[in-house]
Amino acid sequence: MEYKRLLISFSRLVLASMFCLLHRTNGDISYSVPEEVKNGYIIGNLAKDLGISVKTLSTRKARLDMDDASMRYCDINANTGDLIVAQRIDRDSICGPTTVCLLKYEIVLENPLELHHVTVEIMDINDNSPIFANDVIELEIRESTDKGTRFPINEAHDADIGLNGVQRYNLQENDHFSFVLHKKPGEGKYGELLLDRELDREKQQELTLLLTAIDGGTPQRSGTVVIHVKVLDANDNAPVFSKNVYKISVPENSPVGTLLLTVSATDADEGVNGEVTYEFGHISRDVSKLFTLDSKTGNVALNGTLDFERKSSYELGIKAKDGLGLASFASVIVEIVDVNDNAPVIHLKSLNNPIPENALPGTEVAIINVQDKDSEENQQIRCAIHGNVPFKLNSSVKNYYSLVTTSELDRELVSEYNITITATDGGTPPLSSFKTIHLSVSDVNDNPPVFKEQSYSAYVPENNKPGFSICTVNAIDPDWRQNGTVFYSLVPRELHGVQVSSFLSINGETGVIHAVRAFDYERFRSFKVHILARDNGSPPLSSNVTLNVFITDENDNAPQILYPSPDGNSFMTEMVPTSALSGSLVSKVIAVDADSGQNAWLSYQIVKTTDPGLFTIGLYSGEIRTHRDVSESDNMKQNLVVSVKDNGKPALSTTCAIYLVISDNMSEISELKERSHNEDTSKLTFYLIISLVSVSIFFLTFIILVLAVKFCHRKKRQLLFDGAVAIPSAYLPPNYGEVEGAGTLRTSYNYDTYLTTGSRTSDFKFVTSYDENSLPTISTPRKGNDGDIHGSLLDTEQVWASDVLLSRMNNYKL
Repeated sequence: MEYKRLLISFSRLVLASMFCLLHRTNGDISYSVPEEVKNGYIIGNLAKDLGISVKTLSTRKARLDMDDASMRYCDINANTGDLIVAQRIDRDSICGPTTVCLLKYEIVLENPLELHHVTVEIMDINDNSPIFANDVIELEIRESTDKGTRFPINEAHDADIGLNGVQRYNLQENDHFSFVLHKKPGEGKYGELLLDRELDREKQQELTLLLTAIDGGTPQRSGTVVIHVKVLDANDNAPVFSKNVYKISVPENSPVGTLLLTVSATDADEGVNGEVTYEFGHISRDVSKLFTLDSKTGNVALNGTLDFERKSSYELGIKAKDGLGLASFASVIVEIVDVNDNAPVIHLKSLNNPIPENALPGTEVAIINVQDKDSEENQQIRCAIHGNVPFKLNSSVKNYYSLVTTSELDRELVSEYNITITATDGGTPPLSSFKTIHLSVSDVNDNPPVFKEQSYSAYVPENNKPGFSICTVNAIDPDWRQNGTVFYSLVPRELHGVQVSSFLSINGETGVIHAVRAFDYERFRSFKVHILARDNGSPPLSSNVTLNVFITDENDNAPQILYPSPDGNSFMTEMVPTSALSGSLVSKVIAVDADSGQNAWLSYQIVKTTDPGLFTIGLYSGEIRTHRDVSESDNMKQNLVVSVKDNGKPALSTTCAIYLVISDNMSEISELKERSHNEDTSKLTFYLIISLVSVSIFFLTFIILVLAVKFCHRKKRQLLFDGAVAIPSAYLPPNYGEVEGAGTLRTSYNYDTYLTTGSRTSDFKFVTSYDENSLPTISTPRKGNDGDIHGSLLDTEQVWASDVLLSRMNNYKL
């Protein structure tokens, strides 16, 4: 019979090892594994049972989670997808006497988050022998004890369960006792020593019996104890407990020394036979450290710290024994009441750090898991995020949360976040825990460089040296590293037919702009260029700004005399009537200066004259007038040297000579001319004399008419001589603009009478007078396409001088 039972036990163990994979109706995965197998033992293939490939299992970062991470026991082989044994599994230390021993895991898959439950049942093997609490059991039995009396014997403890636990006891053959095995109220087994034959103290005072406990495992294991029986006088009553089972509930935070309960047993005997003492039955060392039992009073007190999360109940066996060895047993069941003494624990399972600033709202940043070892309401957890941050928690599966973005991020505003997560349980009072996640925001090239100014202006003196630094531009890019590194360049374009790079260059790193060549204000006065600022991102972003370059004038041009002719070889003579009064206009020096501003403000001065007191010149107008009335005693030939000086620093000047003849007779002018020039040919002289006489007669007639008008219009006396000079046209260089009040080609004049005018050909002309209404329209300066300001080629006096020349009569050379 015993052989059949052993065979059945062995068959069950083999079947449990062969069919280790079971599926529950709810879809969870279950495995079973024998205890004490080697590390690396394959329990089952998770990839196959989950219906996914091994590669997917690895890619989705599959991992095992359980409530107590310090006792994992199992792990996942990422290369094969197998669930393997990771550390020694001792079922007896894990589950103790519990019939079913389960390890519960959660398989977590990421991207997307997925959770599966895995249960591993630990199968018991016969690796423990039965052990008695003591090596020797002392019994004192009175000889008057009746046949059939039973004496309780503490059972042997076997850490294994089921068939591997204690199955039977063998008592050494003797004449008085046999052993009977019984079940006790707590579903355990206990034995009794049965007195089959009365004792006779006079024949035998002591008996030594060997009791063997045998389990049902394969191979069988056994343990022995020596029962020492001392025969006493009669004690026929054993102690009796008031209850067979005592139950008590104790909060887990009860302090050490708390009295839990008092057990009570009575003995009907008197004297020594009625004195009852108490002691624990078979309990483990850990339990014996938690509880104490007063052997006399039966008080059970707390001697250690209880932990509901470690163990929720304890069962204590208590023995009551009288003075002569009779005993009885009772059970004390201590149930631990959970107290909210464990704050939630936040575990960061995964974190995507850093996160790009262009991440879309709803992007998953991290996965957290929250655990609380308490039970029921004490285990209900609420999670929240502190502060105003663009993140929120989404509840996924059991105790798992996804941290996601709620809005767009901007690294330039906030580059780092400290996200504080609070987990609060539902206990009274509630307990909380905090965890701070440090998250960095990575840069994306989303900002173009921005110039500090909307436009730049640079003023460059003309005749500058090549390489002269004219301006510095600066652009700022708030992006990071290469995305915020700014490089500068000139936008290609043409200025005056050449590329802008022929005028300017820019340092690509500093933004310093240099002149490539020397500038000439008289050629062009301003121009525009566009500066490009580009970052080093991918793709690069850029912006541009306009630089207005203004050329400032330098006094590098001396005044240029337009009239009288600057040709030194010409002999130009102006005639002054002998009747000219003080203040009469006799001639005018016309000069221009290619410079501008005060560099073109011209002043006139007579530096040399034949008669110092006879003529004066307008300081800024260049008009030569009589300083006093002309007299007959004045020298007929008057030579003036006029200096024209600008207002620059240093000032530049030019001189010219003016030849005046005081005479009313053209023949005198002719004689003067004859003395000044050699005769060319006699034939030419003859023709000239005839022409001169004809003109002189006509001129005298004209003078008479003028004098008559003078006497009739005394108020206009001065005007008869103010308009006495007709200024011949002269070539006006380009870019010479009219400068009001500067003495350069000033406003128009009215002339009533035109006298003889000296020129290269010594023209003598009679023309009609001009009035203000007959003058042509004054041209104004024009602005070039590139912002260059060029002076008008013509001004009022140039037009006036040209019209005078057109009105002249035929040339006459003296």
